[in-house]
Amino acid sequence: MTKNGILCEVNEKRVYLDPKNSDVSGINFVSHAHSDHLPTKNGGMILSSIETNEIANLRGFKMKNHVESLENFSLINSGHILGAKGLLFDDIFYTGDICTRDRGFLKGAEIPKCKTLITECTFGLAEFVFPKMEQIQKHVNELISELYGKGIPVILMGYQLGKAQTITQLFGHWGPLYLHDSVKDMNLLHQKFGISLKDGMGHSEAEKNGLLEKKPWVMVAPMMSSKNKFVQEMKSKYGAVTIGFSGWAQSSRFSFGRRTDYSIPMSDHCDFNELVDMVIKSEAEQVYTIHGFVDEFAQHLKKIGISAQPLLENSLDNFT
Repeated sequence: MTKNGILCEVNEKRVYLDPKNSDVSGINFVSHAHSDHLPTKNGGMILSSIETNEIANLRGFKMKNHVESLENFSLINSGHILGAKGLLFDDIFYTGDICTRDRGFLKGAEIPKCKTLITECTFGLAEFVFPKMEQIQKHVNELISELYGKGIPVILMGYQLGKAQTITQLFGHWGPLYLHDSVKDMNLLHQKFGISLKDGMGHSEAEKNGLLEKKPWVMVAPMMSSKNKFVQEMKSKYGAVTIGFSGWAQSSRFSFGRRTDYSIPMSDHCDFNELVDMVIKSEAEQVYTIHGFVDEFAQHLKKIGISAQPLLENSLDNFT
């Protein structure tokens, strides 16, 4: 681990995993296009999927010297969002953000065999075990039906990139369907890649044409707090009710996971049991934990007989 992120040296090549700055010599692997994984500076060679490249471009980050493949480096579906990949090289597998659950058009991650595994553990506590997707769909459909029966419009909220598209696909059969303008732009890019998403009018156009006054309706929007101006206006003008989707809603200890009228524990990451199953399936001899409950998850892996430790500066030296 360096100031620029995770650095591995393989066959005299420097490999940076989700670097903060890609303007360096070597191979810079970008796992996906969420803003916390995109480098802030650009210039060196970037290895990523074509989807990640185009989504990054839509978000204002132009990847220079972009390549989709390199000899001896395999990009593996990580199941997180469209285009998200893990990286397998020299018997090391870096998961990036990972989800092994199927969710609409997103298929669960593929887990390759490896000797060294570097994995995120965002939900690396035993309390984070999420409901089955079938249960979530049933519950949310019943909730929307109840609100619709009272003439109440519903705003479904999740991250603009990833969860918003899953929500659109799972609940787009409710109509009329409107999309926050930022979600509409991201949905259009997904459709370009062949993802089947129901079309919806952008919220600005719908409001301009007076359509939001004709209730009920469903809107898909980014996750926002109840204090956000947009949310307050939708509530005061139209009496809208918000339903938020976040893995953090699974725990009563994390209030930021429940900033909406109703909170649904759905995530684009593995839950605790899925993380453990993923590690076991990889058959890794050594596991390094990053991003999340790194100490707690590594300690649990040790208890079940797996060599594991949080990834610290220089802790990869003996394995690369």
